[in-house]
Amino acid sequence: MATTHALWGMALALPVLALAPEFAPVAFGAGLVGGLFPDLDLYAGHRRTFHFPVYASLAAVPAIALAIVAPLPWTVAFAAGLAAAALHAASDAAGGGLELRPWRASSERAVYSHYHGRWLPPRRWVRYDGAPEDLALAVLAAIPLLVVGDGRVAGVAVALLAASLVYVLLRKPLAALVEHLARLVPASVRPYVPERYRDA
Repeated sequence: MATTHALWGMALALPVLALAPEFAPVAFGAGLVGGLFPDLDLYAGHRRTFHFPVYASLAAVPAIALAIVAPLPWTVAFAAGLAAAALHAASDAAGGGLELRPWRASSERAVYSHYHGRWLPPRRWVRYDGAPEDLALAVLAAIPLLVVGDGRVAGVAVALLAASLVYVLLRKPLAALVEHLARLVPASVRPYVPERYRDA
């Protein structure tokens, strides 16, 4: 779920809170944005256009080093955001395939690796986005945010958890709804509908 990625992106900022609390607000915000950013490609080459599991991970290392050597709001934000985006892209390979109903396990495309020049296969440790284990990961990331975060951080964590719970409850019915709506799209617009919705 995008909310799980957002919570883990924020959780990456916890060391900043412990070591340089003056930069914690910007780190939490950047972690949230970085955790969500890759999914901006949802309707244009999803899990390929803005997902860089290898390159983002490699780029995060010098970005974190720069933030340690030269701690400034922008270096900390850049490091946290890039690390969160890298974690998002890499962790997508641990989930299900890129399909409308990933619980059917019919797709062998999890996330595209530009480094390898191919799609990485889904490991299905988290069977699909919105699975109970996905919610468990969201809760796991949220707990420390609720315990040590300030009121704003805790509030965002609660809101993300609430959205996660709703999505988990509606995940399978939503697939049927999307499939129905995709059939109603006019023929002239249909080529712009993501393939996984058209071929459901």
